[in-house]
Parts: sequence; structure tokens; C-alpha cells
Amino acid sequence: MRAAVITRPDDITVTTIDDPAPGPREVIVEVSACGLCGTDLHILEGQFAPKLPIVPGHEFAGEVVAVGSGVTELRVGDRVAVDPSLYCFECHYCRIGRNNLCERWAAIGVTRPGAAADFVAAPVANCTILPDAVRTEDAALIEPLSCAVRGYDILRARLASRVLIYGAGTMGLMMLQLAKATGAASVDVVDINAERLSTARQLGCSSSAGSADELNPPRHGWDLVIDATGNANAIQDALGRVGKGGTYLQFGVADYAARATIKPYQIYNQEITITGSMAVLHSFERAAELFATGVIDPDVFISDRLPLSAFPDAMARFRAGIGRKIQIQPSLPDA
Repeated sequence: MRAAVITRPDDITVTTIDDPAPGPREVIVEVSACGLCGTDLHILEGQFAPKLPIVPGHEFAGEVVAVGSGVTELRVGDRVAVDPSLYCFECHYCRIGRNNLCERWAAIGVTRPGAAADFVAAPVANCTILPDAVRTEDAALIEPLSCAVRGYDILRARLASRVLIYGAGTMGLMMLQLAKATGAASVDVVDINAERLSTARQLGCSSSAGSADELNPPRHGWDLVIDATGNANAIQDALGRVGKGGTYLQFGVADYAARATIKPYQIYNQEITITGSMAVLHSFERAAELFATGVIDPDVFISDRLPLSAFPDAMARFRAGIGRKIQIQPSLPDA
């Protein structure tokens, strides 16, 4: 089969590798679409993946084309979205239900071959069957949505919150949609990319700007400030925008070396909460259900649908901040 392979930092090759074979409790999925993500960029730059080469791609959906000997829950022809998270279910964190903090955490597309390929193997337990009304290729958005749902699980969002989001990429826009769905009184968005701010306005943000200095803050400050950029400068600025009694969520994936400073007295005196949200936890199936209700519009979120041969160019576009969600669809003909 064809696959995009990150052979070493900043080196991607689309080549031919062996087809995957299912283990007893695995299925083989023919990939309909695979979304690009900031994690893929970190892997390309030499972070996160413990061992190269690796086939990236952890946001995906497709059709089951083979099942393992012990699989009875799915059959060939089923359309599925796949949670890429792989847990040991034995360590301390798995035993207390915090699987996303698993001491042996692994993931399809990060530590084992991913979906930037014609086919990918996945545990049957990680597969969610898609309803008829959901297009298979669109369902690759369920994985990032499940991360956003996990973020809101952490926040325990209250009605009428005043929300400020840094970043209007896919994840920031999903957090915008979830903030509106959970009854936020206002949702302001900051991004230096004018095209992305235009999409945020299209999706109904309360106000948008290239800098938080250009916004009119709520009278009592923002109740909730979310970083969806991972950028150290944005994080530093965002930490200073949280109102009294408010919460800051580190949602964007920052570089290992990124640093920000805090003011301990302010955190104490104003009872500010600083928290983080890591990947997916008990949120994938709920995200699939939300997706089926139309909580996000795939045609707004997906800006590019490209063939597998274009994976290196797609990563370059993503790195440059061009477009919104870029998808690879292996069935598309080469340009």
C-alpha cells in the first residue's frame, strides 16, 4: 500500500510499504480521510514520536475491509471513526480512570503506523460506527472534536460564561462552537491570521481581533481563557487576561521548550484556576454523537481535501498556517 512516512525530522516520503494485517481483536480500515494536526507537525519536527520512521495520521475515518479472528462487533463494509488512543489498562492512571495519562500511553499515528496511508490497523474497541447521515470523510473531524469535548469536561463550563479563545485554527474554532453550545454569554477570539478570524466571525464569535488589546474586555474580565495555539507568546498573554475567579485552560500543544511565567500572588488572591487538557478521555463516542447532530459544519472546517501523494505539500501548507483543517483523502487522484 501507499503511505506517507516521516523517516527523520523534516523528511516525509510517500512510498510503498506492506499492507497491515489485523490482530485477533483488530480491524483493517481503508482510509477515507485523514486530518492533519499540530501533533503531526511536532512529530515532523522531531518531537513526540519515540521512534522514527513512523506513518503519521491519528485523525481518521474509513471503511472496514478486514476483521481479526476474534472480532464480532464489526463486519466488512462498516463505516467507522477511530479513537487513536492506546492505553495499557494496567498502570496507576489507567486503574483510576485517567487513561489519557497512561504511563505507557501510545497512539495510532504517533507510536504505531497511522492513517496517512491507504489502510490502517485499529483495535475494534476504538472504532465507532457512523450513522448513515454522516459522510465518512467528514467523520475524520470526530477525533479533534473529542479532544475539545475533553477540554470542556475539564472546564465544567457554566452558563453565561465570558470566554476568550486564543487561536482560530480547527481546535480554537471547535472550542468556539462548544462554548456557544454550552451557553456562553460571549466568545471572543484572538488570532494573527485574518483568514481564520473571518471564519470565527462566520461561526458567530462575539468579537475578534489580532490582539487581545484590541478587544473590549467584559466588565469583570473573562471567566474562561483558552489557549488553542501552543505558542509561548500567546500563552503568556492569555495568562494575564483571566478575570477574578476565572479559569485558564492550556489546550494548545506547546513545544517542550516553551516557557511562561505566572504571578503566584495573583493566582492566590484572585482564586484563578490554571489547568490543562490532554487528548481524549471518555469523550470519543460523545463527540461522534455531537458531530451527528451538526454541532460543527464540516464544509466550514475542512478547507483542503488532497490526495495522499500531496502529503508533504499538505504539511508545508499546515506549517505555514494556510487554510483550516487540511485533509488527506487517499482515494483522490493525484493532481
